Amino acid sequence: MKFLAITLIVHAPDPLTGVRSSTTERLRAVVDGAVLAEELGFDGFGVGERHERPFISSSPPVVLSHIAARTATIRLFTAVTTLSLLDPVRAYEDYATLDQLSGGRLELMVGKGNGAAQAELFHVTAEDQWDRNRESYELFRRLWREEKVTWSGRFRPPLHEAETWPRPLQPELRIWHGSATSEASVELAARYGDPLFSANVTNPVEPYERLVRHYRQRWVDHGHDPAGILIGAGTAGYYAARRSQDAIARYRPIFDARTALQRRLGQTPVFPTLEDAIARSSILVGSPQQIIEKVHWYHERLGHEVMHLPIDADGLTPAEHRATLELFHAEIAPVLRADIPSRPFPALASSV
Repeated sequence: MKFLAITLIVHAPDPLTGVRSSTTERLRAVVDGAVLAEELGFDGFGVGERHERPFISSSPPVVLSHIAARTATIRLFTAVTTLSLLDPVRAYEDYATLDQLSGGRLELMVGKGNGAAQAELFHVTAEDQWDRNRESYELFRRLWREEKVTWSGRFRPPLHEAETWPRPLQPELRIWHGSATSEASVELAARYGDPLFSANVTNPVEPYERLVRHYRQRWVDHGHDPAGILIGAGTAGYYAARRSQDAIARYRPIFDARTALQRRLGQTPVFPTLEDAIARSSILVGSPQQIIEKVHWYHERLGHEVMHLPIDADGLTPAEHRATLELFHAEIAPVLRADIPSRPFPALASSV
């Protein structure tokens, strides 16, 4: 199994202290987190894309470019690039540049995104969001692979023998499709033979399991070899300690503060208690052995070989944050890497 550290760059008060860092401090913490992730042995680092409060992740290529300059080997992911909102030509230019600057370490996750505020900001509607996502993806895919593109569609001006620069370092970019609950994202991934990344963070495993099963079936329906299926899955939270009692006791106030915030916002938590979340959600809280067993349980249902951990340190001191990540890479990751084989990431391309 391979492991990604992912952040959506939430800019909100600490769930325990109520203190909110400055925007500069928050963004620098993300970059420092990526450096730490590489040091500890994560395979990839992902930055989400959101265009509304409380997120400050509206420009992943800028953040990832800064991370590329501070790191050397870790793969760089988007999580996800909201192609339904973007001009695919401009998105291509940004990410081809990042691919060159990072030495070919880029992997893209794409999706339509969510949230009423960002849809209004970009004039995207519920009726056209999936068509926009599909069209933007199909054009982006061609722009990456072809030096000259002639194309026409519904949502942007047509192209005739259009050239895009710079050309990317990787001639074939692996593009994952982020999926939460919609079969539309699964269908696009299966049609093109692309990997799927299941969000797997908000609900119990069952709806994600159904969606992955549908993806596998549609993959075969589109004529692809089942051996080529590649699946990643998210994690709702992580905290490990050598004794499960200590992990639960330390994480409980963080979890309770988050659920209290949900209730203040008028939301009903899917998992009202930490014990319920540990039992039914993808959250990983407990001893190393308990976490290993839970990941195996999820793997039996999703068949994923790539998994993400939240990298943000909300509610933890820097020392606690580092210690629990070190414990993961010392005692949890080696077992899961051995037990659940995963294919290598694409080899780095030569400079062109």
